[in-house]
Amino acid sequence: MPPEAAALRTPRAAARLPVAWRAPLAALGAAALALVFASFDAWSEMAHQWWNIDTYSHLMLVPFIIAWLVALKEEELASLTPQPFLPGLVGVAASLVLWRAGEGAGINLVAQAGAVGALQAAAVTVLGLRASLVLALPIAFVAFLVPFGDEIIPALQAITAEIAIALTHASGIPARIDGIYIDTPAGLFIVAEACSGVKFLIAMVTLGVLVSATRFNRWTTRAGFMAACVIVPILANGVRAWATIFVAQYVGAEKATGFDHIVYGWVFFAMVVAVLLGAAWRFVEREPEEYGWSLGEMGRWGWVRRFEALAFAPGSAAAAIIALAAIAALSLLL
Repeated sequence: MPPEAAALRTPRAAARLPVAWRAPLAALGAAALALVFASFDAWSEMAHQWWNIDTYSHLMLVPFIIAWLVALKEEELASLTPQPFLPGLVGVAASLVLWRAGEGAGINLVAQAGAVGALQAAAVTVLGLRASLVLALPIAFVAFLVPFGDEIIPALQAITAEIAIALTHASGIPARIDGIYIDTPAGLFIVAEACSGVKFLIAMVTLGVLVSATRFNRWTTRAGFMAACVIVPILANGVRAWATIFVAQYVGAEKATGFDHIVYGWVFFAMVVAVLLGAAWRFVEREPEEYGWSLGEMGRWGWVRRFEALAFAPGSAAAAIIALAAIAALSLLL
């Protein structure tokens, strides 16, 4: 076989990872394992919520989105040599303190935010400032691994009930409302937690951040799209609740409720997403791989060069993070 042919048959994956990145990525992997082990209860609870609670099932897509965002910056990353960033250790320590405080107070959201924040800070510490700026979006997107939204369910239930009763009256159906209870001739309807629309809202906010960061340049466009990603799901959920009440007047409450769960879960959500993305398409300003700051822009930032002087070896960075993780884990035993 000619040498040229042999070279073409060499697996691309083996040659894709630059030598300069191998030690830092190994160090980051070791640091990440130590942090996850130290805060295992928080990660275990998050995994339980992703897998078993429908509201957060979409979060299982987040790691794949992060991997895609990193892959979009493959060429820029290949031209960089990671330089571990010493001040990043402050972020690791602060996040572990937050995790420990959450564990001590029994507040899962705080503990989980701290556990995820420690992982984000570890990436900044081991990979360095310049690489972290290139990867700012995927590193920030890791925050969406934290299951959030339960706190706003009561407010969403109340808003949904108000929208539903207003549309019910507007459609000529006599009804009375008492909190989240709506009494109609077809029966009593309750805007339960599952009907609050929190799952739809959280998924839309996640999608909104991804689209805004990768497809829009102007902050006004981003702000407008994010506002739509909050307002449209809330209004749509109120319309869905009203539609259930309206249909129930003709087919009965039981049939209407069963139909509502199927339509809302598989059709209605997809329709609203499609309409929202379709309306935003004309405002698209760039290709996804153009997100974030370019190396040329960072080259003009003097503060980046000054901070990069605070560098140390990848192995030392990982060792320091592992030490912090061990201290945090031991604090649970005191």
